[in-house]
Amino acid sequence: MDTAKICKAEVVSKFHDVEESWDDEFKRLKHFQACDSDIIVSTFPKCGTTWLKALTFSSLYRNQFAWDKNPLLTFGPHQLVRFLEYDLYLYNPFPDLQNVCVYQPRLLSTHLPYASLPTSIKDSNSKIVFICRNPLDMFISLWSFLYKLGDESLEPLSLDEAFDKFYHGIYAYGPFFDHVLGYWKASQENPNKILFLKYEDLKEDINSHLKNLAMFLGVPFTDDEEKQGVVEEIEKICSFENLKEVEVNKKGVHISGIPHTGFCRKGKVGDWSNYLTPFMVERLEKLIQEKMDSSGLTFNLSSKT
Repeated sequence: MDTAKICKAEVVSKFHDVEESWDDEFKRLKHFQACDSDIIVSTFPKCGTTWLKALTFSSLYRNQFAWDKNPLLTFGPHQLVRFLEYDLYLYNPFPDLQNVCVYQPRLLSTHLPYASLPTSIKDSNSKIVFICRNPLDMFISLWSFLYKLGDESLEPLSLDEAFDKFYHGIYAYGPFFDHVLGYWKASQENPNKILFLKYEDLKEDINSHLKNLAMFLGVPFTDDEEKQGVVEEIEKICSFENLKEVEVNKKGVHISGIPHTGFCRKGKVGDWSNYLTPFMVERLEKLIQEKMDSSGLTFNLSSKT
């Protein structure tokens, strides 16, 4: 079995077998040394990772290429913004980051919980852009993603089985609520280091949030850029509709073995209502209230558009 197939099998198996752990892979990141100028895109899986990578890449590097030569037209977001743990460091403890990061400052990504981040990221002046999504939509997107990936050695999880695992926090990157709250609390303590975004907020008003993102990255849009429609151009290039139609995202596979088509599903808010039973919704709503109580973090579970 080649490297890509092995990695794909691991991604699927982690949701099936709680006895398995990513600890060994995480430990390899101990060799990673963050630079003060680094930008880290962080998410829990299926919370808008592909979209946020595209938005961050296009905003951060917009003056380093012509618009008709935007690399997103020829490369997928995950090829341009590489994952630390199951891409760069998974099989190589000393990857050539200088060669990987063509543009500067370095832009990298992770699904790791805040507590598991390499110390150099937390202690340096590097910045983290984190996005969360309401857990109902996130769960359906994750289940659909893993179901489509499949694996010959594993029976696909039914919706009920997957729901039970998710409800009890059984997943490779830990319980969803612990993951989100870790970044939420850290962002409250250090808002200059961590920008905490909500998927639903971006869907409702991408324009203002894109401007805030650029400001956080240290590359605010100028008045001339706004007049010239640069913000809207980035919105268009990075939209789900556009990303799904780019040729590179319609064929081939990621280095992990995951088909590029698997990274963009529907991107809709409230799609969970087409899958979850009333009993499932009731259980999750109670769990949200229990986990989020007194944190100050809330989720929008339905679309306003």
